[in-house]
Amino acid sequence: MRVLVLGGGVLGRAIAESLFGEFEVIVVEKDEVRVQTLAEKGLQVVQGDFSYTATLLKAHIEKADLIVITISDPEVIAKTLHVIQNNNKDAAVLLILPEDTSLEEIASIAKEKYDTDVKVDYVINPRSAIVRAVVDTIEKIGEKKNSMKLIEKLNEIKENTDTLLIVMHDNPDPDCMASASALSLIAQTVGLKTVIVYGGDITHHQNRAMVNILGMDFRKVSRGSYEIKRHSAIAIVDAQPNGNISILDDEDIAKVQIIIDHHQILQNLREKLPDNCFVDIRPEANSTSSILVEYLKSLEIPIDENLATALFYGMYIDTKKFSKLSKIDIKAIEFLSGHVDYDLLDKIEFPDISTETAEILARAILNRRIYKNVIISNVGFIANRDAIAEAADFLLRLEGITTVLVFGIVDDRIEISARTRDVRVNIGAIMKEAFGSLGSGGGHPQAGGARIPLGIFKLAKDKASLLRLVEEAITERFLEALGMREGT
Repeated sequence: MRVLVLGGGVLGRAIAESLFGEFEVIVVEKDEVRVQTLAEKGLQVVQGDFSYTATLLKAHIEKADLIVITISDPEVIAKTLHVIQNNNKDAAVLLILPEDTSLEEIASIAKEKYDTDVKVDYVINPRSAIVRAVVDTIEKIGEKKNSMKLIEKLNEIKENTDTLLIVMHDNPDPDCMASASALSLIAQTVGLKTVIVYGGDITHHQNRAMVNILGMDFRKVSRGSYEIKRHSAIAIVDAQPNGNISILDDEDIAKVQIIIDHHQILQNLREKLPDNCFVDIRPEANSTSSILVEYLKSLEIPIDENLATALFYGMYIDTKKFSKLSKIDIKAIEFLSGHVDYDLLDKIEFPDISTETAEILARAILNRRIYKNVIISNVGFIANRDAIAEAADFLLRLEGITTVLVFGIVDDRIEISARTRDVRVNIGAIMKEAFGSLGSGGGHPQAGGARIPLGIFKLAKDKASLLRLVEEAITERFLEALGMREGT
């Protein structure tokens, strides 16, 4: 690419020197001393006033792909733009805007004096650029400070033990699994051995595919198990005690040294944690993976394709396929993009569906009950909890349906997943209102879930009666929370 830099002063010279070797650069400058200095640096220089046609023709403006204007006189800029228009309309123009001057002012001068409509493709305002650079630097300082605090905490843990237990929530999703793996890598850089555990099931076929394809090493443990008790330091990612973790008792919570999460902080959480616990909870981030990527980037820790792919997929799922992104999410995507194995990603996102999941999807379709634009479906007794969420996602795609609730009985509890695309409905709040008093319920505006112990329904004489009682209770509570009634 051929670049003309108009003006060989401090700024023009710096730009030309930076581009030299990468592009064909020609500097146009009228001052003889500057011309000599630039030539001594090995730069190609044309001497003359670039606001004149003859000078720009001498610099072969007709062959230029980009013209960079670095001068500060609005009158000269307007005249130069007029000359450029007449000699190379196809060249892109980048203008370094003079202090206290707007592009509109320059355009007005060009119109008044030369009857020219100026064409400027790119404008850089030095003051705005400096502000952006300062803000970016401050953000990097903040990121470095956060990451160094994490390293300090890990080193503090290393002084007392050589292992760190990393706890995921009971039924870990891609964001949780990727975040745990990233924290494990960071902990290993200070010499800690790590064990990653969870208490529920990894049943969603995409989640299982992620574990198998990327070779993730997680252990399923139960409350009070030796695997938990033998560790003196615990870290929690993408979850919080008494939230969606059932394997930690009060004695274990007293050993929690690190919590990293993007969900809103739970009420009274800090009262339950040790005073020196490292807590990084950022509701402004849409995934915990984004926070971990920030650490990895700031600490300059190399990551392999498998971890990069896991983090990328974790963000993809939790940001609803990148439809909801904050600044930290965008930065993380930019950092990961060159490290992701997209073939592996494709295998994770589109794995073979299990027979069990297919059967549950079929049940969800067959058992659906429609109330205006709302579907409620009972999939009965199942073992695959994650298939309930998959069924809810599937039913939401049906024409005319805006809100879906699917439930099933898993072991000794009722598992519920709900989805909506109705902007007037906050499904997380609906789930909390409908089922919070019976067990637990909550979620996000578009996706939510609930879990209810079967205790209150166990008086049913058989499974059929139990399912009928459960369906009646859940349907009534859900429709009431939505402001609807059966039959309406």
